[in-house]
Amino acid sequence: MSTIQLRVDDQIKQRADHLYASLGLDTSTAIRMFLQASLEANGIPFEVRHRPNAETLSALRETEDILAGRASCQRYHSAHAAFDAALAEEDHA
Repeated sequence: MSTIQLRVDDQIKQRADHLYASLGLDTSTAIRMFLQASLEANGIPFEVRHRPNAETLSALRETEDILAGRASCQRYHSAHAAFDAALAEEDHA
């Protein structure tokens, strides 16, 4: 048997202890269950993802609108032209 030690905020530990006790488990058993589920899933046994910030969400919506034909965008004949336009926009900001 191996021992795992970790530091957790007191309030989180207390809330987790209470939750697991209500399920008839102790926290150590719940952690062992998580580790076993991870092995069975060959990864984290639940979705792990970033939550995009407001600026990213806005850009995603704008892109969806362009792709769906609900909005238009400036087209450039080269990457150089696009960079020049971006730099000029930055200078005017």
